[in-house]
Amino acid sequence: MKEPAGTEAVLPLPKRPRGRVLVVDDDVPLGELIRLHLKARNFKVDWCSSAKQALERMGAADKKFDVVVTDLNLNQSSGIDLCLEIGKLRPGLPVIIITAYGSIETAISSVRAGAYDFITKPLEFDALALTLDRAVQHYSMREELTHLRKAIASTQGFGELIGEGAAMREVFRLIERVAALSSSILITGESGTGKELVARALHRLSEFKEGAFVAINCGAMPETLLESELFGHVKGAFTDAHSDRMGVFREANEGTLFLDEVGELPLSMQPKLLRALQERKVRPVGGNREVGFETRIVAATNVDLEEAVKTKKFREDLYYRLNVIPIELPPLRARGNDVLLLAQHFVERFGKRKGQKPVRGFSPEVMERLLAYPWPGNIRELQNCIERAIAISQGEVLSLEDFPERIRHKDKLETIDVAEPATWLPMDEVERRYILKVLEYVGGNKRRAAQILGFDRTTLYRKLQQYDIQTHKPA
Repeated sequence: MKEPAGTEAVLPLPKRPRGRVLVVDDDVPLGELIRLHLKARNFKVDWCSSAKQALERMGAADKKFDVVVTDLNLNQSSGIDLCLEIGKLRPGLPVIIITAYGSIETAISSVRAGAYDFITKPLEFDALALTLDRAVQHYSMREELTHLRKAIASTQGFGELIGEGAAMREVFRLIERVAALSSSILITGESGTGKELVARALHRLSEFKEGAFVAINCGAMPETLLESELFGHVKGAFTDAHSDRMGVFREANEGTLFLDEVGELPLSMQPKLLRALQERKVRPVGGNREVGFETRIVAATNVDLEEAVKTKKFREDLYYRLNVIPIELPPLRARGNDVLLLAQHFVERFGKRKGQKPVRGFSPEVMERLLAYPWPGNIRELQNCIERAIAISQGEVLSLEDFPERIRHKDKLETIDVAEPATWLPMDEVERRYILKVLEYVGGNKRRAAQILGFDRTTLYRKLQQYDIQTHKPA
């Protein structure tokens, strides 16, 4: 039937293969039948008639199989012998054995040989396909787990600061370059992105590592106590000053002082902090002389200090004194597969459970949702979710049911299925929706949105005007 004039036929996009299968059977008609049925069910299938051919194909550089299906009885060999050989050549690769003899002895022998499962003749091809799906998922999860563990091990030089994506590799390179310097460093990034971990890595790699690492949250205590915490006090300086106190600047002498949430520092304290940084001296509360210190300063904030300077909430001279070397941490949603890397790290940390088998990983469905979820609470939220999931899980593998609703939920309105023409949108609309989503995730912060989107600010403003996107938070 011809298409109406002025229209073009839309061909359905091919579905993604369910997995690559190697079929081993010396019964040529049956082997060909299995191949055709599995191909019709969207598996990629190779077929051979002997164990020797199977091992040769598996050794080829261009052949990567997800599962092997073999007959129990093969000429000059057996499916169980082949299973043992595959275990040596490709440890963990699932092998499914087909047998006409569904006895318990056959099942025990197959399992002892390392078979993933066994099925009996006559074959039910839909049931075989489901078994293959489970085997492919099992192998995929095992391979991903191996990769994640290797990746975690390769980043141990930075302690718990873990990542292998481009954004974090750049952070690691910067840490290595500046750790030996004594200049002040300002770490920026959203809450929960690991700013203190960066500060500790800088300390550990610096010449100050033999000294103390002292951290103080500038926004977590009343202004009346903050000066004493920072600079110390002398006995009798105020009602509860029963003895002298050094203050964190002197506690961290010849070490590292980490000023967390420095953007929350009260305006009245900012000139005092600036003087201390400039003069490398502090005057304890109630004291009549200044005391010197030799401390490396690392500050951190989730506040846009450039904007705070513009609105007179933060002193410009203090900002430049702190921001000698900037390090910006990306949000978790911009770190791609690092989400899985961190999730596996937390599984390893929390996975041992008293009286139960340890949790060793998560299902492919969980991987998909962990990658799709935007993580507004960043690494801290991910850690909390994994710890909770392990606490309530009944199995060795975390499933979607172990996670809160916000993780499990998939917003259909935001999903474009490339295999379903009904969901297709013009590219301008896709871009508009994506910009809106990014702005939503960063709370309207245009600077952070531009970084995630890969735009300069001028381009972002032009896009906002083009798509008539209104925001209420300044850049």
